[in-house]
Amino acid sequence: MSSRVRVAAVQAEPKWLDLSAGVDQVIAWIEAAADQNARLVAFPETFVPGFPWWMWLSSVAWDDDILARYRANAMTVDGPELRAVGYAARRRGVYVCLGFAERAGNQVFMSQAMIDDQGGFVVSRKSAPTSVERTVFGTAPGRDPLIRDTALGRIGVLGGTDHLRTAVRENMRRAGAGIHIASWPGFTIYAGTPRMPGPDVSTSITRGYARASGGYVISPTAVVPVTGWEVVDADRRRLLRGGSGVARILGPDGHDLAVPLDDRTDGLLVADLIVADAGGRRAAGEEMARALV
Repeated sequence: MSSRVRVAAVQAEPKWLDLSAGVDQVIAWIEAAADQNARLVAFPETFVPGFPWWMWLSSVAWDDDILARYRANAMTVDGPELRAVGYAARRRGVYVCLGFAERAGNQVFMSQAMIDDQGGFVVSRKSAPTSVERTVFGTAPGRDPLIRDTALGRIGVLGGTDHLRTAVRENMRRAGAGIHIASWPGFTIYAGTPRMPGPDVSTSITRGYARASGGYVISPTAVVPVTGWEVVDADRRRLLRGGSGVARILGPDGHDLAVPLDDRTDGLLVADLIVADAGGRRAAGEEMARALV
């Protein structure tokens, strides 16, 4: 037996450093996805309160101030904000995968919440942020990848750069999720690191993961409009450039199941997946997809 499951990937600019507005935005996207009959909606990494791109610019005078603001606008696992998101998921009968900055004591972690259609949730912290990410976020060694059996099938989620870590990626692949969420924070390029992963790299990684795992991949991505907040150094170089990202929904063969949105457009990417009732694996049959803005 198989069933059709409609899923949605969010491609949007976060509400930077504004916890309340960010939660309202998440709930609005849940509502929009539910209005399109989606059963699962996935958000970018650290969507609330946005990925801290300023960490590349540690020499600027306001670094300590903005770090304090970032921590103050991070969510807590037992706070009212995550409960509000869970309530919205329950009210609309939608599963939600939300990337957020989690405040715990004096630390902040890159966390993912998997919220079921009854509002219950589990949270996993990124075990090994990149070296630059560790200037803001704490590590959580020994944490297992987030993967759960649900009424929609077996769902797993990893933050973007975890897909570059062979052991983590392979552990997730062996766990056999039929629906995998590759949660990216968007992209900028810092002048000093021309090989920093970008949209092309993320797409290649997620396509490869889909083919290797034999499952579907949902890849939400934040839009990052650099214009207006890039910083220029003494040599008049733009230290940050580029920005934005492209959300994807990929089939087990790595091909797009929905036409990607423009890379600077906020919207939902929506696709219908054909999954087996047991375990969420792809079943033979029609795959339908469409992009919605």
